[in-house]
Amino acid sequence: MRTLLRRSRRAFFALVGSAALALGGAVALPGTAQAANTLSNPGFESGSLSPWSCTGNLGSVVSSPVHGGSKALAGAASSSDNAQCTQTVSVQPNTTYTLGGWVRGSYVYLGVNGGASTWTTSPSAYSQLTVSFTTGASQTSATIYVHGWYAQGTYYADDLSLDGPGGGGGSDTQAPTTPTGLTSTGKTSSSVSLKWNASTDNVGVTAYDIYSGAGQVLSVSGTSATVGGLSPSTGYTFTVKARDAAGNTSGASNSVTVTTDAGSGGGSGFKQAAPYLYEGWGDPPSPTTVMSATGIKWFTMAFVLDSGGCTPAWDGNRALTGGVDQTAINQIRSAGGDIVPSFGGWQGSKLGANCSSASALAGALQKVIDAYSLKAIDMDIENTDEFENEAVQARILTALKTVKANNPGLKTIVTFGTSTTGPTYYGNRLIEQAQSLGAGIDVFTIMPFDFGGGSDMYGNTVNAAEGLKAKLKSTFGWDDATAYSHIGISGMNGLSDQQENTTPAIWTQIRDWANSHHIARLAFWAVNRDRPCPGGGVVSNCSGISQSTWQFTSTTAGFTG
Repeated sequence: MRTLLRRSRRAFFALVGSAALALGGAVALPGTAQAANTLSNPGFESGSLSPWSCTGNLGSVVSSPVHGGSKALAGAASSSDNAQCTQTVSVQPNTTYTLGGWVRGSYVYLGVNGGASTWTTSPSAYSQLTVSFTTGASQTSATIYVHGWYAQGTYYADDLSLDGPGGGGGSDTQAPTTPTGLTSTGKTSSSVSLKWNASTDNVGVTAYDIYSGAGQVLSVSGTSATVGGLSPSTGYTFTVKARDAAGNTSGASNSVTVTTDAGSGGGSGFKQAAPYLYEGWGDPPSPTTVMSATGIKWFTMAFVLDSGGCTPAWDGNRALTGGVDQTAINQIRSAGGDIVPSFGGWQGSKLGANCSSASALAGALQKVIDAYSLKAIDMDIENTDEFENEAVQARILTALKTVKANNPGLKTIVTFGTSTTGPTYYGNRLIEQAQSLGAGIDVFTIMPFDFGGGSDMYGNTVNAAEGLKAKLKSTFGWDDATAYSHIGISGMNGLSDQQENTTPAIWTQIRDWANSHHIARLAFWAVNRDRPCPGGGVVSNCSGISQSTWQFTSTTAGFTG
């Protein structure tokens, strides 16, 4: 988002880090695990992958090259799949474990979902990787992973180990039987209901994991579930796997493909209430806590940037998968919600500006789409490097056209600044290029703040949206209803950098206007700031005004379009 708040985040991290060191002596230390490899089939000597599971069926057991014994894992990473192989094991809470192994290949990663990871660039010989992590106070399982990197070719892994005490699963290595009879029992424009026959297990089934394509979207204890946060008029293919307490996972059930109902309103039928959530800044709240308190289902996750060489990473420095961002996404999806990642923002190294071509940029976007089986992506086009560069604008729009063609059903959003009366010169140019290139953008989202808007934030926001509607009508030849259905509004709750004040009452007015005009999208910057601190100024973890906690999110959840 276009906000000076992002500029201070590194100083904020430095302050937090110093405070943590200063308090280190007062923190209760976790227990240390006794050395014992708790992984099953750690050297793949069984000749099969089980109980390891690899994405895209890209994992296999090979006889050469090996590090020890006679077998090793080979992961055939492709341009769209990093061939991640995982195993879930039982662990003890508040305990330190050491994960290690030998890997060979270009850019091979070893880590634990939601926790620590390490990597190497060893292209021609086995190299040892080691990383430690500490389980949470109530954690009883951990998912270990190894993967290569996109388009880097096949990697190899052998003699993997997780040193520490086993959890409640004991010596159980028997997986549950495969669920059968998966069928759909109902659907709406944004959800699909499923049911299946129960699996059996020698100890007991503890959960069923629901997958949409290759990505897990929900985990439940019973034999039915409703998957929400879906797009209208879109086909989804679901499967289910059973899991026991020891982390043993069954094979996938039969697949069922369901097309959601059409949405209401004109245009694309796409409707999304998705405030921004930023895991790298502003005391990130628990997304499930916010969802439970407000009813919000979607979040816009900020920000995907370039970590070098046109390679996407969260904030440019957090791994695309396996870190805090993936943990938050998994939690959101497990609670029945979903996310749309935001690429770009006001500062940092942008993919749009740094990828050498539209095809290279499309490849970078595709990595993120594949990593999370995305339904929508947002390009937050700001500053002089992207928004005020017509060549980069065209590169971004062409890349969006490419990924939209390659991913049927994917919704594309562009987000940009505005004046109080509608798009600026570069905003108008962006819309004109989108039409000229046939980019098929689903939603044009304006950010009506930091525009010197004065005190009437409701009036100026509506005027800006009406100006956008007029530009869309004249450029694309749409009627009013269709133009509104391609509009998004992304505000800033509380005080903006320019001291504009969007109060809860004003945001409610904006929400009501958005509903009555059936626009496509409503967002704000950011959930991190959706907490009261009257007189607190413009800061990262509260709004600077008097409000209830999560009040703006609750209001946004009432957006239906």
